[in-house]
Amino acid sequence: MILNFPPNVILEDEMVLLRPLQLTDVENLLDISINEPETWKYSLVGADGKENLINYIEAAVKAREEGREYSFIVFDKKSQKYAGSTRFYDIQLPYKTLQLGYTWYGAAFRGTGLNKHCKFLLLQFAFETLGLERVEFRADNNNERSIAAMKSIGCKVEGVLRSHMPTANSEVRRDSIVLSILRNEWFDEVKENLKGKL
Repeated sequence: MILNFPPNVILEDEMVLLRPLQLTDVENLLDISINEPETWKYSLVGADGKENLINYIEAAVKAREEGREYSFIVFDKKSQKYAGSTRFYDIQLPYKTLQLGYTWYGAAFRGTGLNKHCKFLLLQFAFETLGLERVEFRADNNNERSIAAMKSIGCKVEGVLRSHMPTANSEVRRDSIVLSILRNEWFDEVKENLKGKL
């Protein structure tokens, strides 16, 4: 399936700029990758260390070129630094749904409000430009920080997929929590509530 995304999606407001992740972005994210490996504690695919970061970006760019995912690099305008990455994935445009995830930020950017700005822009694009009916989010059910962040932007919990995915570097399988925002929820309440938190 080919995405009918514009070829070069750029989303921005006064605090953040999201643009397509590129192979040349290794240097922009290398400091976080080398110095903050705990960033990927709950991730299935880590970007800790230069080699893993290169593999992570190469896979993300390839998935975008194949129309399966759309990855962004996040630029924090306040500090004038690159903060992390996020993406749309499991894109099912005929069914008007996708997932939003693979989101990570360096420690200096967590709790600053940056994530809410990113999510507002991404959700606005999904519902108002792509005309989607549903945006889904998933996380390791042990990842309390991520779950709290998703609830704070207006996601509703749908349930838990038991023993859903393997965990990185472990024999233990994770339970995945599933949350979502529906089109009518975005227009009825989530958009204005989230805008009020920016």
